[in-house]
Amino acid sequence: MTIDIVIPLYNEEELIVQVLDLLDEVKLPEFISSHNIIIVDDGSSDNSYQVVKSYIENKQGDHTLLRMEKNSGKGAAVRHGINSGKGDLIFIQDADLELYPHDLPGMIVAMKSLNVEFVNGSRYLPGIPRPLASYRRYLANRFFTWLTSIFINVKLTDVACGYKLFTRELYNKLHLKENRFGFEAEIILKALRIKKNNITEVPVNYFPRNEAEGKKFKSMDAIKMLVTIFRYAFFK
Repeated sequence: MTIDIVIPLYNEEELIVQVLDLLDEVKLPEFISSHNIIIVDDGSSDNSYQVVKSYIENKQGDHTLLRMEKNSGKGAAVRHGINSGKGDLIFIQDADLELYPHDLPGMIVAMKSLNVEFVNGSRYLPGIPRPLASYRRYLANRFFTWLTSIFINVKLTDVACGYKLFTRELYNKLHLKENRFGFEAEIILKALRIKKNNITEVPVNYFPRNEAEGKKFKSMDAIKMLVTIFRYAFFK
């Protein structure tokens, strides 16, 4: 079994190398025969692309760097990365270090042990100590998650978490369309419409940033995500 780790990258020149270094430290389960780290620069206006290009020059074959000419959004970058890969499994790793790469092996093991095709990370399930985060963002995410759970009739705890692991076979059935952060809700809703008991959530580490520190998710993105939830709760 193989895995593609897709990293949508936008203006994270100061953090992306730390993310890649942490991924290099991760010990994947023995049944994962190979992995490919696919970094998709989403039209960064800083030196992110060049930083990654320099980093992977001495790496051996397990890194792929792609570049989108203009900023198109996380969903678009993720799809571009997925479509360039061939891994049996697909994992999304954000480039901002809010989520910790060492949580990946546990997600893979959960997928295999429960025989599901989708594992969603949760920043709210108990069992992991986490720094305190914005209460307003927490309330917004809890509302979005509750709404999604009601519409799809499956209890979720964190619809907007960036850590998502799924099979390529499932991905090929979803026909994703959202270019920006609405992607997070779209993928869960479409996956659950195919099969309700085909997803699990696992607790993950979370180190929140604010907008001054480079947080990309804005208030307008929250409104767009709400629209996305309504759209894909009832329509394909």
